[in-house]
Order: sequence, then C-alpha cells, then structure tokens
Amino acid sequence: MSLYLRKKTWWIQYTDSNGCRIQRSLGTQNKQHAQQLHDQLKAESWRIKALGVKPRYSWQETSERWINEQGHRKSLVDDLSYLKWLNTYLNDKCLDDINKTMIERLKAEKLNTGAGYSTVNHTLSFLRAVLNKAKNEWEWIDNIPTIKLLPVKNDRVRWLSREEINRLLKQLPEHLQAMMRFTLATGLRQSNVTGLQWSQIDMTRKCAWVNANESKSGKAIALPLNSDAMAILRECEPIGTHVFTYHGKAVTRANNHAWRNALIRAGIEDFRWHDLRHCWASNHVMAGTPLNVLKELGGWSDLTMVLRYAHLSSEHLAQYAEKITTNGTNLLHTENK
Repeated sequence: MSLYLRKKTWWIQYTDSNGCRIQRSLGTQNKQHAQQLHDQLKAESWRIKALGVKPRYSWQETSERWINEQGHRKSLVDDLSYLKWLNTYLNDKCLDDINKTMIERLKAEKLNTGAGYSTVNHTLSFLRAVLNKAKNEWEWIDNIPTIKLLPVKNDRVRWLSREEINRLLKQLPEHLQAMMRFTLATGLRQSNVTGLQWSQIDMTRKCAWVNANESKSGKAIALPLNSDAMAILRECEPIGTHVFTYHGKAVTRANNHAWRNALIRAGIEDFRWHDLRHCWASNHVMAGTPLNVLKELGGWSDLTMVLRYAHLSSEHLAQYAEKITTNGTNLLHTENK
C-alpha cells in the first residue's frame, strides 16, 4: 500500500482483498492527514484479510466503479453531473453510512439550491440506481435505505400558437431556425436533431431513422419525412457528416444562449426546446392523428406519455356524441303534444 502526491492532493494505491488494484484520492493536501487515512485503510485491509471481516466501501470507490462500468451509457453526461453534486456531500462517507436521515438532508439541500421537484427526483433516482447496483450486483452492501421521491404532476404540455412560432423563428440565427423548423416537422428530441447524420437519411424514400442506441426508448425509430422536413433538408449544405452545422461544425446543443435570448426578444416565457416536441404532438392530435399512430411517430414505448395530448382532440368521439342530439331518436327528445 503506497502513498503518493498528485497535483497537490495525496493519493493511495493498493490491492484489495479481491485482488483488484485500487487507486484513489484521499481528498487531502495535508500529508499528516493522508498518512492517518493510509494507516486506517491498511489496518482495515489487514482485518479483512486476516479476520474475514466484510470490507466497507466508500462512496468515492462506488463513484469510480460506476463511471468505469457505465461509461458506454447515453446518460453518462447526466451521471457525471449527479455525481459531481452528490460527491460534495458523500465523498467522505462509506456506503453503509448512507441512511434515511442523510438522504432527507440531501433532498433538502437540493431543494435549497432552487431545483424543482423533478430535478430533485432525478438526482434521488440516480442515487437509488447506484446503491441498488452496489447491493445487488457488486454485493458491497447488504441493504439500502428507502428513497422516497417528491410528488410531481407530469401533466405539463406547453405549446405555441402559429403566431408565437413565427415570432420566435424571426429572432433565431439561421442554423437554429432550421433546427427548430425540423423539430416542429418531425417531433425529434434535441439530441436526435443535433446528432442527425446524412447517413441516417434517405432523400429518395423521404425517410430517416434514429438508431436504437440513440433513442430514449432504446429502440430504433423509423421517421417519415413530410414536405416541410424535406424542404429543410434541401436547404442544408452537406458539410461533414452531420446535417445541422454552424460554421462547418456539428451543433452539439440547441438549447443554448442564442435560443434563450431569442425567447426573451420574442416575449415568450416558460418555454424549453423540448416543448417543441409538445408543439409537434399537439398539432398532430388537433389535426386528427390517432394516438396510436402518434405513439409510433414519436418513438414512445407505450401510450402513457401520448395520453397527455388526448384532451386536444374529440373528433373520434363526435359520432357518439351525436347519438343523443334532438335531430335523432334519443332520451332528451320529446314530441309536442
């Protein structure tokens, strides 16, 4: 077990009881403190090996293993963001130290940052996923505390009128205009629009596709391209591999400063880039697209999310409503006597 300095911070290197080589930061620049931690870890290592005591694993070790094993996930960027915040509170803790009280404290701290209930729940859900893996797959802990999420109503459907859409488009730079128009024509999520490559488009058959590893549901999505979408693609210059570019480089994020500033200039509040997908879905429903068809077009895995738009259309019920009008035979009609 060796102790060494890396960029002013002390690190330790050793081989654990399972024969795995471990390198980890001790989180201190003080050599005396680092030596104390080194001695503690060495003593614990001896107890594990000589006495058969079950090892205790730190949150830091857990974070490192999660990153190493989950590096292929599409959500890695989000995972790193969650870990960065959680590390400020858990970095010096062992997994079996994490209890209900600590989780409630984390919940309160996150709320104090101004985060909404959904953001807090995403963080807690991530923590629960990490702890479950540590318990069920790695067998690092025997139990995990109950993590209760905050109550959230998932009924937000924000969409723009035609006049608002035109107003916003006028305030956007040309490359974001094209991306917004394409989203309104196809309903694709932001990551699928920014990541769209020419190799995923067949202009002859008027279709595109999203690969399974790029979709939220984990399933490939077939995407028919309407006349608006085709017109936008014809306007784009085929520079490089990606469809949407800025100064010759692929656009990696649409929800940026230019987007937010355009919203302000257009006088549009409480609107996110993802809400363009709501606009697309709402327009489809109001135009009479059946919900089961919308589900396939949008790449949703089930009808749960699609049902949020059901209230925007009643055409499929009109024939039944007509059955009790005064023009036909019904219980409400009474003849004059």
